[in-house]
Amino acid sequence: MLLRLGRRIPRWPLWVALGWLVAVALAFAAASGSLGFDGLFDRLHSNDTPVVPGESKDGLALLRSQPQAGSVVMLLVEGADPADPAVSAALRQDRARLTATTHVAAVSDPQQPAVTPSPFVSADGSAFLVSVSLQADLPAGAQEAALGAVERSLDRLADELSGSDPAVRTTVGGVDRLIERINQQVEADLRSGEAVALPISLALMVLVFGGLLAAGLPVLGAVASIAGALACLLGFSLVMDLNSSVPSVVSVLGLGLCIDYGLLLVSRYREEARAALAALGAGADDLARDRAMGQALERTMATAGRTVLFSGLTVAISLCGLLFFRTELLRAVDAAGVSVVLIAVLVAITLIPALLALTGRRLVRPGITHRIWLLNRLARRLGDVAPQHGAFSRLAAGVQRRPGVVILACLAVLAAAAWPLADMRLVASGTSILPVSSDQRHLFDTLDTRFPALTEAPILVVCRVGETDAQAYADRVSRLDGVRSVDPVTALRSGQGPLSVFGVRTVADPQLGEGRAVVDLIRRNRPDFEIWVTGRAAQVRDFVAEIRARAPLAGALVALATLVLLFLMTGSVLIPLKALAMNAVSMGASFGVLVWIFQEGHLEGFLGFTSNGGVDQTIPALVLSFAFGLSMDYEVFLLSRVKEARDRGAGDNDLAVRQGLQHSGRIITSAALIVVIVFAGFATGELLIIKEMGVALAVAVAVDATVVRMLLVPATMTLLGEWNWWAPAPLRRLHTRFGLREN
Repeated sequence: MLLRLGRRIPRWPLWVALGWLVAVALAFAAASGSLGFDGLFDRLHSNDTPVVPGESKDGLALLRSQPQAGSVVMLLVEGADPADPAVSAALRQDRARLTATTHVAAVSDPQQPAVTPSPFVSADGSAFLVSVSLQADLPAGAQEAALGAVERSLDRLADELSGSDPAVRTTVGGVDRLIERINQQVEADLRSGEAVALPISLALMVLVFGGLLAAGLPVLGAVASIAGALACLLGFSLVMDLNSSVPSVVSVLGLGLCIDYGLLLVSRYREEARAALAALGAGADDLARDRAMGQALERTMATAGRTVLFSGLTVAISLCGLLFFRTELLRAVDAAGVSVVLIAVLVAITLIPALLALTGRRLVRPGITHRIWLLNRLARRLGDVAPQHGAFSRLAAGVQRRPGVVILACLAVLAAAAWPLADMRLVASGTSILPVSSDQRHLFDTLDTRFPALTEAPILVVCRVGETDAQAYADRVSRLDGVRSVDPVTALRSGQGPLSVFGVRTVADPQLGEGRAVVDLIRRNRPDFEIWVTGRAAQVRDFVAEIRARAPLAGALVALATLVLLFLMTGSVLIPLKALAMNAVSMGASFGVLVWIFQEGHLEGFLGFTSNGGVDQTIPALVLSFAFGLSMDYEVFLLSRVKEARDRGAGDNDLAVRQGLQHSGRIITSAALIVVIVFAGFATGELLIIKEMGVALAVAVAVDATVVRMLLVPATMTLLGEWNWWAPAPLRRLHTRFGLREN
């Protein structure tokens, strides 16, 4: 198949490129909402706590089955006394104005309802709240108009209160504005990440390839990959809810893979083209040279194209491990991620070859950097086409002289980096996903700390009894260890008998282990009637339990599939086992660094975040899947050249390892450096979860491409010697029949 593509695409390269140009333009237009319907970022939702099937989800469904209140808009005023005559008069005037606003259901402030103490005044009296509730089930147009009118009225009140006293701080917001702010930040982070990553990546590739023409091809492929990723996500948003973090997480994966694949294909094409032209000699005519370039493209597709297909398959399988988790967020990331991997592969085997065919022999000529003093020396050292002997073969030879020492030293470094992992704490980021400077984060954080009576308790207990029996049970719960207080019981509407609910507030942080332990304590002390323990703390607890319970099964499937694929590629049993072991130690180190930075709060000032005391609960599963796939990407790049050298008669195992590392080392390190820059570019955004993903993946790729691929893999392959290629006789026959080989 790849050989046929290598023959046919050069016949119509312009049409292939134009087809991709039209597809990319349509994809960006659709994702941005320029085609007359909602764009991707208009369809995202914010749910900081993934819900898994079980008790917490069932209890949440019962609560959501109740008649839902309309949207709420709030004004937080800090530094003003609500009893002050001027403030009181302004509140009365604003209440009258808001009450007369169309579709407003209720207005609450320190004066209304008239209860003492007012829940709309903080305990120290230095802050108060104005809350406006809209009517429920409003049409979209009426909802938007009503929200706008209420926000304008509250903004006017805020200006009146803060204008008379500079010490007064006012904040207008609500859930709708919070979601809007998060979605806006997602879009802004995507754009800023691309603005940082793509230009720096292009500059590095100019050095690697020695010219702008060759360097631009992987970047063009990356742009096409981003467009395809956004279009896929838009399609998925029509059939499932997409969390606001999904576009950044998935797009950065597609961007990294497409750059990897583009680098590999362009580099191999230049290598094959130069060899083919050199074989012709200086006296060959243009027709013979063009025929040689076509053969070089066919050879590139048969070798590097095969590697791309194999790599894409391994990355897709690693993502499929997320299917074992029942959480909709992880399943959505899995579906979108696999689609983006397929797009990256499709770009690599169709668009990149078409662009290669269009550039022709210009691609193998020395680029501009070869004509600039100092840059010419750097370009030769960093060039994509490696000589037969060089820095990486010398590195491999050095490692092979002391393989045991290298292995012990690398493992010691990786173990030290992984040490903080033992204390990892998973939390739901909530509003901490936004930076501390965000007005909406400030609003909701202040509600949690200074207006607890107006916020939802972290644990909600739904009871299938009336208020009296539920209250008796609530009194029992209030005496359990770790419970700080219990909210009053509220009756719920139900067509299936009486239902009641009460909230439970914990002494410890409900996000962390001590607070989540209260959920288990309540579930162990069940009454005679049916109850459901739900709420944010219960959802976090159930999600973490889901990860722990299903991760071994997901990991086993990914490991088994990886073993099979690597066996079909290499014909070895030990090499796939070694690859899994290398990935395990690499992942441990990256997670340890993640905990050290984000949970323990190191580098807060440098990275621009404030630690929330843990790692977002979705990060481990996502990073493990993505980083494992990228690690296997580089493993495939290296092993394919080692296996190729061995199959072509390189001699013994050690020589094949040296040649394989020499021919793949530049591409692996260059691709890894560029991908690290891509991930670091997205880590410069404002959303905490994207920072965590960016840093974790950047560390994982950096560790994998340096310590693991350049040192550990050559050292272990040297120690194993010819045992690297061992397989039982039945498996050797199986590989002979079904093994993956060049076309």
